[in-house]
Amino acid sequence: MLIGILSDSHGHARPVRAAVALFDRLGVEHIVHCGDIGGTDVLEELVGRRCTLVWGNTDFPAGGILAFAQAAGLPTPQPGPVQLSLDGKSIAVFHGHERGFEVACVSWEGDYLLHGHTHERRDERIGRTRIVNPGALHRARPKTVATLDTTPDELVFHEITTHGLY
Repeated sequence: MLIGILSDSHGHARPVRAAVALFDRLGVEHIVHCGDIGGTDVLEELVGRRCTLVWGNTDFPAGGILAFAQAAGLPTPQPGPVQLSLDGKSIAVFHGHERGFEVACVSWEGDYLLHGHTHERRDERIGRTRIVNPGALHRARPKTVATLDTTPDELVFHEITTHGLY
């Protein structure tokens, strides 16, 4: 299964639009946003797609993001960690600011731990767990996302540009 991973969009829809277009071209089956969504414009780019969303440290659940997600039929963003199973793989999704995140990095016994927060790409194995940070779509040079193909356990980072996007 091909999973698209993005994080730290901070309300900037254009790079999310570019990332989703890339995911569509590559045949991504599920998108994971690792937090700091930042606004309804970002969520609008995810409407109609299978996705998992976690709250980041700059997201405010009481605001319009929650109401928009519910009205648009998107899954409600959750505080990390969110645990899911995709293609028979166990995945934990954090933003990276949560209490217990650092402990989870060394103690989670699942297949993948996905996170954002640092705005820096990460691909590291601790024990049997692969820890992935896709980078960021705001305040990062370059702006990056990642795709993870769970069958061959293949991770690819992709640079995102917004030239020519409306």
